[in-house]
Amino acid sequence: MRVPLILSVRRVAPACPLVPAAAQAAGAPLPLAYVAHAAGPAAQPVFVLGWALLALCTGVCVVIAALLAFALFHRRARPLGHGDGLRFVAVGSAISTVLLFGALVYMLRVLGAVAYPPRPPALTVAVTAHDWWWAVRYPGDDGFVTANEIHIPTGEPVAVELKSADVIHAFWVPQLAGKTQTIPGQTNRQWLQADRPGVYRGQCSQYCGAQHAHMAFEVVAEPPAAFRAWLDAQRQPAPPPGTAAERHGQRVFGTRCAACHTVRGTDAAGDAGPDLTHLASRRLLAAGTLDNTPDNLRRWIAHAQQLKPQMLMPSIALAPRDADDLAAYLATLH
Repeated sequence: MRVPLILSVRRVAPACPLVPAAAQAAGAPLPLAYVAHAAGPAAQPVFVLGWALLALCTGVCVVIAALLAFALFHRRARPLGHGDGLRFVAVGSAISTVLLFGALVYMLRVLGAVAYPPRPPALTVAVTAHDWWWAVRYPGDDGFVTANEIHIPTGEPVAVELKSADVIHAFWVPQLAGKTQTIPGQTNRQWLQADRPGVYRGQCSQYCGAQHAHMAFEVVAEPPAAFRAWLDAQRQPAPPPGTAAERHGQRVFGTRCAACHTVRGTDAAGDAGPDLTHLASRRLLAAGTLDNTPDNLRRWIAHAQQLKPQMLMPSIALAPRDADDLAAYLATLH
């Protein structure tokens, strides 16, 4: 008996890619541009369903508006008698029943189409949602943990096991799949497949507290050879610091950060926050809150509570030299 890879309270969340043409022509970044098209077989049926429901709802609104306008501007010479309008109610009810039942059947067919991947998954990744970030564990005896960034090979289905460490969250990569809730004490399953290389934005789509909007992640799809190279690099421990400033930064990390963060290959083994072994190789900081640059890294260390209030990480007051050297050390963690 096969167990579907979507076992959850799943909401089919279609995208409506209506974007301003002028901004698109200018090449400006557009709000919600990442839901403009589907990029994999788990998302394409949902995307088409979204357009179909949009067309259906638009048609219903147009018909209702036309009937209302007709009623407002066209009067009968003789009003209908009591009960004479029931035939209109019957016709309207019949049409509504057919449309709603058809939409239900179509939606169930879409759910069936995306319940299983087309072939066995190439690998299984375990994702645990935290307030407000994502831990990502890759399998194997030499497996490893990273954060807020999921790498997958293109053209291959990848299974995702979803858990929550605290409250209900929802894992959603609009261009690759519908959304699936992460529920404390329960493991839900999802599958992703990207047909072309790219970076696909993901987001928690279940309100989960003050920083829900800042709980993003990225799925990086790359050719199989590049993906294997990334896996090999991530399995390695952190490189040792090379300069005096970096060594001093490592000592600062050991006294101020190691209780909450892990850096493999060192004594730092905290698990309250993200694994930082290869922090410098990631594109973003703080679950999509900031670009990963040296200046933003220093800002994040010093002003975490101002940038992302109510999260577990405190703002850390450091002497200027300590702050610079800590940032220099973290920048070596490729």
